[in-house]
Amino acid sequence: MTHAAIAALNVEVDRAKEIFASLTPAEWEAASGCDGWRVQDVAQHMAATFQKIAAPDTVDGGDSGHTETSAEVPVQQRKDWTPIEVIAAYQEWAGKGVAALAALQEAPMANTVVPLSDLGEHPLHILANAIVFDHYCHLRHDIGAAVDRAAQLPRDTEALRATLEWMLAGLPQMCAAELDAGPDQVVNLVFDGPAADTFCISPGPDGWTVANHRDDDAPVIHTTAHDFVSWGTKRTDWRGTSTGDVGNERVSAVLDAINII
Repeated sequence: MTHAAIAALNVEVDRAKEIFASLTPAEWEAASGCDGWRVQDVAQHMAATFQKIAAPDTVDGGDSGHTETSAEVPVQQRKDWTPIEVIAAYQEWAGKGVAALAALQEAPMANTVVPLSDLGEHPLHILANAIVFDHYCHLRHDIGAAVDRAAQLPRDTEALRATLEWMLAGLPQMCAAELDAGPDQVVNLVFDGPAADTFCISPGPDGWTVANHRDDDAPVIHTTAHDFVSWGTKRTDWRGTSTGDVGNERVSAVLDAINII
């Protein structure tokens, strides 16, 4: 189970509330790290995500079957909201969303595997990790692109562990086509700093896998979990913050194929 993700999410929610309450009118309107979205749009998306978890019938996400396209629908519908309305929505739905996610940590729902559009198939308990990832990324990397105090939020081990669990569980499914188009190259991904750990990305007869071990015969890439949130989602290029076997063209092709939603 991922009960630890709920604790981490509660901390991230408190941080989001503090950041939102501190934003100036100019900061609300500033361009975020999400292409085409203002800081206000990112905050509104975070509120709408919780609303969709707690009361899915109350949010229009379209019928595209694509997560990013679906996320755009409520953002566009609520473009004329005021910051006060965005804060109120987040205040209302964050608590309800966390409660719904906490309920998914308990049997029998916890291990029920469900399809999540283009995110792949996952047990319901890991949805809490997905929202920790969403908050960590949007606060520090997207709002943080315009608001330095968001970029400087703590890089907690607990939040990063929960985030990595979601990203690495999703990587083989979200990036399957791109990985299959490249070389069959095993890569060790070593995370330094908070949430330090080692994972092995490997091709196989049934597709690519990510396992929590190291292949001593494979190339090694060092990065941090914080930077992986950025380059693993294509916000930045992995070459700027990674070391190790960065000159290996086969390794480069594998890392270039990673794009986690």
